[in-house]
Amino acid sequence: MLNYKPLEHEKEKASNGYLMSVMAVMAGLPLPIVNLLATFLFFILNRRATPFVKWHCTQALVSQLTIFIMNSAALTWTIKAFTGSTPFTDKYFAYIIVVLVFNVAEVVVNISAAIRVRKGATVRWWFWAALADMLVRKPASPYHAQ
Repeated sequence: MLNYKPLEHEKEKASNGYLMSVMAVMAGLPLPIVNLLATFLFFILNRRATPFVKWHCTQALVSQLTIFIMNSAALTWTIKAFTGSTPFTDKYFAYIIVVLVFNVAEVVVNISAAIRVRKGATVRWWFWAALADMLVRKPASPYHAQ
């Protein structure tokens, strides 16, 4: 990576992209769409920001999309189980445990990323960083792996 030194306002905005995810989870836990919409709105508001900010907002958004899909499946399965459409099975409980673990891990990782990005570091998450690279498409930018 190049030695890019983001400005103070860039570090703050990029860090807030990760914190938005955490705050939205607390506000709209039962409804997975709330978290995704909050992160998407923050992304839209910062789409014309500097490459550092835009890239981190993009990474936060694509990671939220993954969690959204998992949480939506869990919510749908739970509603079906409570209405009697499908029975509560061991597979259901195993999936719910996996989703809970992923959600807790996601909160911890987002808080960690927010802290590190606020200090000016670039945080690259496995899988999501590559997606953010493809979506932002600025190979000469300082936040892309060289």
